[in-house]
Amino acid sequence: MDPGAVILVLVLSATPMFEARYAIPLAINTLGFTPAEAFTFGLIGNLIPVVALLLLLDPVSGYLSRRFAFFDRFFTWLFERTRRHSERFERWGALALIPFVAVPLPVTGAWTGCAAAFVFGIRFRYALPTIFAGMVIAALATTLGVTTLQALIPSPGGI
Repeated sequence: MDPGAVILVLVLSATPMFEARYAIPLAINTLGFTPAEAFTFGLIGNLIPVVALLLLLDPVSGYLSRRFAFFDRFFTWLFERTRRHSERFERWGALALIPFVAVPLPVTGAWTGCAAAFVFGIRFRYALPTIFAGMVIAALATTLGVTTLQALIPSPGGI
């Protein structure tokens, strides 16, 4: 396995718009990873920013709010607006993060799950395992989807 390809998958999995759900198909279809390798490196890459985000969002937002009026107004607006629509999080707490992260739709995923945990005040020790569970589900669904499509659709030149 090419170390450069591994680094590419790790980096792409760590980015907010790509995450593991797009890095896994790239790893399998283009870079020649086995499904297990793609799943593993995609999940590891996706997890790296989650820990940092969960630990740093609150102190960084507090710092910015104290230093700049713009950020203070922004975070006040964000908290007020988001908490008005918080029925699911109030009912399910941290468990609401699992489907939120697992469902492969635009504006969902680990980065958004971290933002939701921050906004709804879900503590690190609850947010990390639930976001990770959602990431595992999303990565597994992506890996199974790619391998299923490969089995159903013959590759060009394979006939």
